[in-house]
Amino acid sequence: MKKQNELKTSFLAIPENESLARVISASFVSQLDPTIEEITDIKTAVSEAVTNSIVHGYENSGIGMVCLNCTAMGETITVEVIDSGKGIEDIKKAMEPMFTSCPEQERSGMGFTVMETFMDKINVTSVPGVGTKVVMTKIIKSKLL
Repeated sequence: MKKQNELKTSFLAIPENESLARVISASFVSQLDPTIEEITDIKTAVSEAVTNSIVHGYENSGIGMVCLNCTAMGETITVEVIDSGKGIEDIKKAMEPMFTSCPEQERSGMGFTVMETFMDKINVTSVPGVGTKVVMTKIIKSKLL
């Protein structure tokens, strides 16, 4: 039977906590003995998801919470980033490379693309006015060798 471990935490939706989310996720995944590259991939994807929650979900208001849930099951790490912000009206459009809802803030529109690049699977669900949930999965390949 595969061993499972879970972590659930939440923090205020402010930019300073984006680095906290990176450290928490990196510390959690370290139990799977990943490579430095695998840790960096996860930290980068988490950073993008949390930044999206803060900037787009809560519009940098400093009001609201971001939930970070991590699960380790065998060689698989699953990370959920959940907010109760404004939600995404068109997920397909939002996930297009270079699309940004904040061009005046000089955003690159590459957040979801970065998440897809560094993780093995990403699933986004969102309800306008209710919030967004990003679920990202990565198989720690160093465990398979």
